[in-house]
Amino acid sequence: MYFPPLLRLHRRLGAENNMGNSFLTWIVVLCMCSSVSGEGCSLVLKPSRVVVGFGESVSVSCEATRPVRVLGWESSISAVHTQQDLSVQWKADSLIDWIEEPICYGVFFTAPRQCEEKLNLVLYKTPDSVSIRPVNHTGPMVEGKEYQLLCDVQNIAPVQYLTLRWYRGQTEVYNHSFTDLTSSSPVQVSSILVVTPTKAENGAQYRCVAVLELGPEGPQPPPTVTSEPLNASVYFPPTFLNPEPEVLYLLPGDEITLNCTATGNPAPMYSWQSSQPIQVGLENEAAITSNSLLPGTYICTASNTLQKKIKKFTLRPKNKGV
Repeated sequence: MYFPPLLRLHRRLGAENNMGNSFLTWIVVLCMCSSVSGEGCSLVLKPSRVVVGFGESVSVSCEATRPVRVLGWESSISAVHTQQDLSVQWKADSLIDWIEEPICYGVFFTAPRQCEEKLNLVLYKTPDSVSIRPVNHTGPMVEGKEYQLLCDVQNIAPVQYLTLRWYRGQTEVYNHSFTDLTSSSPVQVSSILVVTPTKAENGAQYRCVAVLELGPEGPQPPPTVTSEPLNASVYFPPTFLNPEPEVLYLLPGDEITLNCTATGNPAPMYSWQSSQPIQVGLENEAAITSNSLLPGTYICTASNTLQKKIKKFTLRPKNKGV
């Protein structure tokens, strides 16, 4: 529970003084006065902002810039005061209290008689884990369809200093901050990335990086924890390297190649149709190379689980001497 500076004095010093009831009455009367903080206060905290990792030690000095009757720290874990010095130190060997808010207070001989300064204390903890997974989906993604990827962060504090950075390969594609949240103790948070994959992204790696940006008083570079990569498998229909119909001319006995090669995921299967015979063993090949093909029309079909695509070849006789 927080007490005004002089009520704290009454609590701490009442049993220590030999001045009797008149001292205690004087303290209670003074407690009716308001306390000054900020620019009008004669207290200086060194440092004024402290960033501490969970379980680490911390030490801060409070100094009075004019003669002071009593100077002290109000703290749930390490309260301390002095009646002789112009400075008093607050410290903790292992800070683990998420709601700790140390306040330095002073009671002065001259106005303003009461001053207090609250330490800007940031206790932080890096996350236990950062993980990434698809939402409501398993297996490969399909080109052109929309999907959601979820980044889950476990036990991080303070969340308002967290930025989640999404990467595809080495490129940052999205970032999510949590400045609207104010919890000082560890929490679980998540972020969703919406993706509409293309075939160029087949095999790409997605990563989620949790960054605690704690300001210049915090560790540099900022603490980061990265998820295991999510390898994207993107299914897309067959696409011919050269999709346009082809017309080829040949003389009897000429070796000629009909190239029907296509890219696709899953890898395309091939089949050929023609009014002319095709050499046994070549019916399921992406390309046919032969010196026994006859003039006619040859139709190649490249297919996978998504789609079938066809390509047409027309062979025409070539006149001798042309």
